[in-house]
Amino acid sequence: MDSFEKLKILGQASKYDMCGCGRPNEDDYIKNGIYRVHTPDGICSIFKVLLTNKCHRDCAYCINRFENDTERVSFTPDELARVFMSVKRRHSIQGLFLSSAIDKNPDENMASLIDTARILRTRYSFKGHIHMKVMPGASAAAIEEAAGVANRLSLNVEVPSEKYMGKLTRAKRYGEILNGMSEIKRLKDKGVKVTQTTQFIVGAAGESDREIADEAFALKKDFGLARVYFSAFRPVEGTPMEGREATPLMREYRLYQVDYLYSQYGFTPRDLCYEGDGNLPIDKDPKYVYALNHPELYPVEINAADYESLILVPGIGPISAKRIAGSRKAQPYHDAGELKGTGAVIKRALPFITINGSSPVIQQRPEQLSFL
Repeated sequence: MDSFEKLKILGQASKYDMCGCGRPNEDDYIKNGIYRVHTPDGICSIFKVLLTNKCHRDCAYCINRFENDTERVSFTPDELARVFMSVKRRHSIQGLFLSSAIDKNPDENMASLIDTARILRTRYSFKGHIHMKVMPGASAAAIEEAAGVANRLSLNVEVPSEKYMGKLTRAKRYGEILNGMSEIKRLKDKGVKVTQTTQFIVGAAGESDREIADEAFALKKDFGLARVYFSAFRPVEGTPMEGREATPLMREYRLYQVDYLYSQYGFTPRDLCYEGDGNLPIDKDPKYVYALNHPELYPVEINAADYESLILVPGIGPISAKRIAGSRKAQPYHDAGELKGTGAVIKRALPFITINGSSPVIQQRPEQLSFL
């Protein structure tokens, strides 16, 4: 099998690892391992590929699990580096996402990933972004080598605790994943210029949004994660979980909103409100739910409120809050229409603001939800 035939298989097999915001769809797979990735700064193209899909692990959700009947292929580090550079010459690619199944032991697979990156850095003088997946159970020495050639490392926790890990696989331990994340943080604290991320598979093991959101907050705090990704569970044919119901995509979306509240608004887990099953309300975004449950904070006076109060208004984000605070110094606002140029979603903000002491809308307040 030639290299580009392998790429068709291993490029598609890499799609389950997240490296951008939001769920990839079929349109995001361009060809030859190139994916369109959505980031907070816009859309870019990245080369995503597995070094091998040969695996001896038993993850119940994964197409590459050892019992699955799928064609198994591998690249050598030299071959993959050569293929990447060939594709890069013909397409605009902003970076490389390099991952692998585990067909030997974690350190042997890590050595192949590291060799691939090192060949790109030295032989081909590639100076672009490399995101490398760290194999669960990899040694501290292997992780340190990886940090020397990659810009970003990731270990996917997949679930919020050990009790859920056992529902998906007998081969992984939650503790070994946390140990790897701790090692990356140790390197960062020493001055190594590398960032790290992780990923949850939402709904695969029956966990709640509350458990995922709480653990995501803790992991970001404990390990200084650059990003947490959320991937709604999708059953894969040929796996033990192929008959399971898919997780609603809105759960994934709500968790991304929560993560944004953590990073941009200073929210903590105690600021969130859940339904009786521990999941976030599907029909209301978490910031709006927060506003409904804190009537003592509203309405917010547009011409007087500080930045921290403005960003708590539904429809007003960090950028629009800064614009409002800056422009009102020269010219106070007189009506809601004047907010259009700030980027605020005026319709959403109206029930929660006043302008010069007057409410720009008269309507019944929405029913207050309760914390659970």
